[in-house]
Amino acid sequence: MKTLLMQAHHALECLQSRVTQDYYPQLHLAPPAGWMNDPNGLIYFDGAYHVFYQHHPYDENWGPMHWGHARSTDLVHWEHLPIALAPGADYDRDGCFSGSAVEHNGELCLLYTGHVWLGDPGDDSRIREVQCLATSTDGVHFTKQGPVLAAPEGIQHFRDPKVWKEGDDWMMVVGARSADDLGQVLLYRSPELRHWTPEPVLALAEPGQGYMWECPDFFPLEDRHLLLFSPQGLAADGYRFRNRFQSGYLLGRWQPGQAFDIEQPFVELDAGHDFYAPQTFTAADGRRLLIGWMDMWDSPMPSKEHYWAGAMTLPRELSLDDQGKVRMQPARELAALRRQHEHWTHQVLTNERRPLGLDAHVLELQVTLDLSASAERFGLELAATTDGSRAALLYVDAQAGRLVLDRSRAGRGVSGCRSVPLPAGPLLDLQIFIDHSSLEVFVNRGEACLTSRIYPLPGERTVNLFAENGSAETVAIHAWRLGSIWR
Repeated sequence: MKTLLMQAHHALECLQSRVTQDYYPQLHLAPPAGWMNDPNGLIYFDGAYHVFYQHHPYDENWGPMHWGHARSTDLVHWEHLPIALAPGADYDRDGCFSGSAVEHNGELCLLYTGHVWLGDPGDDSRIREVQCLATSTDGVHFTKQGPVLAAPEGIQHFRDPKVWKEGDDWMMVVGARSADDLGQVLLYRSPELRHWTPEPVLALAEPGQGYMWECPDFFPLEDRHLLLFSPQGLAADGYRFRNRFQSGYLLGRWQPGQAFDIEQPFVELDAGHDFYAPQTFTAADGRRLLIGWMDMWDSPMPSKEHYWAGAMTLPRELSLDDQGKVRMQPARELAALRRQHEHWTHQVLTNERRPLGLDAHVLELQVTLDLSASAERFGLELAATTDGSRAALLYVDAQAGRLVLDRSRAGRGVSGCRSVPLPAGPLLDLQIFIDHSSLEVFVNRGEACLTSRIYPLPGERTVNLFAENGSAETVAIHAWRLGSIWR
């Protein structure tokens, strides 16, 4: 184990010396070098927040999964720590796949999936996946304890354990693919993390609801329970489910020993291009927080030319509104990154583009738009070139009744539009975070979110207002330059 970790650290150091900063984020967690995907093991432990993640330290492509590791004392500023797990045992030789973290008897315990190819590497038709345990007394160096749960008979795809304490027992949900190719979430119980007893299946897909349910998470929110998961195999449906894979939730009621009473259909959690495998955790003060992978399988990733790939979303606070819909807002701690502030009121535009004169490399915007405008399209050009020829567009389509994020002119490789319905009220509030290679848009205090990667060409970046075929009005605009999360 130590030798494998040393080899991984050495490879990462060599690769890190080649990383260039063109697209490297200043607001979002990313690997020092190499590949990153799913967030794992999110936890507040011993006075600090820990984020582990799926990591390939040998190059910028997906490969045998390790667990990368970052830590923060304030949920804002982060430091990279040594790689926590490396594959190599007979039960995880082809990957330490996704999982979670809990504190037990003063130790930081990682529950993860050991992955083994039984045929050719990459052949998903012949695999073995088991749930494994690793422990640490210092929160940095981990000792593998081996498998603690094998897959049920007839199931190969069996991964991504999420563990929590329920009374005196530990509970675990695991994503699975049934023998008849339907996604499901299995539930287990244990007194001490090492011996697990199956409970009734928590949730099972019907035909058309996905062949595999990855990265499950189950937790209370207000007076309900949420089953969060990432289904694979959903067909696009109008404006919904446009990405390669999706992430969302089922809402219902649950008590230990009882069935999960689902009250509404599956709801997509983020409407952008790049959001997958989210995981929640509990803040020091009890808030439910979430971080997701800010990328999507089979998407362009120009940062690979710079020897890294993958990033995480900003930490988000979850709440439940009166209609039973999850709201996500940026964690309140992120206000500590704000630096210089600028403010505009009552901007009226008629068939024009108006530069705001902002440096839009690393920026937070809060914009209130009047939806009674006569313009057919109006909004913002983000991370725009000075002539406006290249930009990500965030705009109101008054005829379609939707807020649209169009990244077709947002730089290298990326394309496509995503959108959400406009609210019924007269005003639209937007909170927007612009980083070197991403946008996160929070609509009406978390009523909807759109998260997308962008890869602007080198040079100046600014923000423009625009209105087409009519007039539009901004009620207020606030802009902050932001500091870096990196210590």
